Amino acid sequence: MKSIFVDGYNVINSWPNLNKVKEYSYASARKELIDILQNYGAYNNCNIILVFDAHKVGGNMTKREAIGSVVVVFTKDGETADSYIERCVNNIGKKIEVVVVTSDSLEQQTVFQRGAVRMSCFEFYNEVLKTKDKIQKKVEKNKRIQKDWLEDRLDKSVLEKLEKMRRGN
Repeated sequence: MKSIFVDGYNVINSWPNLNKVKEYSYASARKELIDILQNYGAYNNCNIILVFDAHKVGGNMTKREAIGSVVVVFTKDGETADSYIERCVNNIGKKIEVVVVTSDSLEQQTVFQRGAVRMSCFEFYNEVLKTKDKIQKKVEKNKRIQKDWLEDRLDKSVLEKLEKMRRGN
């Protein structure tokens, strides 16, 4: 199964919809990104590790939390998302397929050298939009298929009797 590491704040700052949300609330932008990634990960059957910098937050320890199918990581004090991702990719990069989503060109070079596939935030944004469209089409198709009316399953004589009862005859 493919693992995707996402530099959270890099994505939030790059995606137009999330960039607007972060103007009034970083927490809301993070939550919206988590929701988007849960849908993407479930549809594409991949592990997603979403990493946020906490290097400017004093005394913080690394915090990992599974939210649905997404593992959310806040790095420890003094550690960037880039360094956390590099360390993880270094440990698993050649064992399984790993994709790293970041627009930091130095980070892209580093993870590529360690065996990961790199993807810019903009490329991933387009990939997520395509997946969202596929999910929507599948939902619409299922709605059309699931229109299962009672009248479609009942014998015609029973339907006529029910109709007479409805009309009070």
